[in-house]
Amino acid sequence: MSKPARNAHAGVWWRRAAVGACLVAVGAGAGWAGSVVFQPPQDVLAETPFTLVELVDGEVGSSINLNAVSKWDASPAGTNQASGTVTAVKVEPGAEVKAGTVLYEVNLRPVVAAEGATPAFRSLSRESEGADVRQLQAFLAALGFYAGEQDGEFGWETEDAVRDWQDSLGLEDDGVVQAGDILFITKLPSRVALDTEKVYRGASLDGGEEVLSGLNPEPTFTIPVTAEQAAAIVADTEVVISTDTGSWTALVAGQRPSTENNDQIDIILTGTDGGSICGKECGEVPVTGENLWPSEIITQTVTAGVLAPSASLLSSADGRVTVVDSAGKSHDVTVIASARGMSIIEGADAGLKVRIPSATAAKQ
Repeated sequence: MSKPARNAHAGVWWRRAAVGACLVAVGAGAGWAGSVVFQPPQDVLAETPFTLVELVDGEVGSSINLNAVSKWDASPAGTNQASGTVTAVKVEPGAEVKAGTVLYEVNLRPVVAAEGATPAFRSLSRESEGADVRQLQAFLAALGFYAGEQDGEFGWETEDAVRDWQDSLGLEDDGVVQAGDILFITKLPSRVALDTEKVYRGASLDGGEEVLSGLNPEPTFTIPVTAEQAAAIVADTEVVISTDTGSWTALVAGQRPSTENNDQIDIILTGTDGGSICGKECGEVPVTGENLWPSEIITQTVTAGVLAPSASLLSSADGRVTVVDSAGKSHDVTVIASARGMSIIEGADAGLKVRIPSATAAKQ
């Protein structure tokens, strides 16, 4: 499936990111633009020429369009002990694996994921003892093949369980677990990625290669911005990230200086509940490199109501805000939201014609 994300080269891509500011202003007269700083009181403007505009129903809001960057943080998770030719790769990059998942095959023999802190380092058979045997017993028990005590001693019950497990994989049931048969991972289930430069169909393995990386449960999302842009983006600002099939909603969790560019600030994103941004769709995020996602930062949520040019709003020393109608009558109003020269107000109805000083209108 194609993704809106694409690989980016650090330090270059951000200069090319589409940057824009959007204003939603619906209704007649949306072309009026004026300062958000209101005009002086009415008595000062008594003799000032004016034009009339009609208040309409509409909405205002503002946003910034930028690219979010996703990246998976990874750490070494498993060492291959099988030797021979890779005959099949069974997991996709970023796949979530659990105990019993076949990761790849070497000489047609499956290499299987199991949970354990002790890496595989030897063959296990009757009379073997140790932490790796205990991990094997726990693994076989999780798959339903073993019901005995997990004591770290490879006895006849463990051998029978190994034979049954080998049968399920189509292997010779000799009761011996080769060092390369199991790749122990510290915690399962886990999202992982095989090193595709080492493990691919036809690759030759000698044993001892670091081939598996464990990924965080979800990728990190950041938005690189300039210092000027960062000043307008506060904590808990909503961000809508566009995907190939829809969108994800995130919140601004904070800011930090970029490690890639001294003139850049990274906006840190989190899920709306403090959790995952991509949720069950995190598997769709490419696991290699950094990837770009078109995003909209909602610097002001869209607000609907009676729409007025901010230039028509008059302020007084006592904090009152008014509009003046065509007959010269003042109407007290409350400003609900303002953006780019337009305001949503309460206290005046749509259809009312109000004055805008001609000197102000001439500048538009």
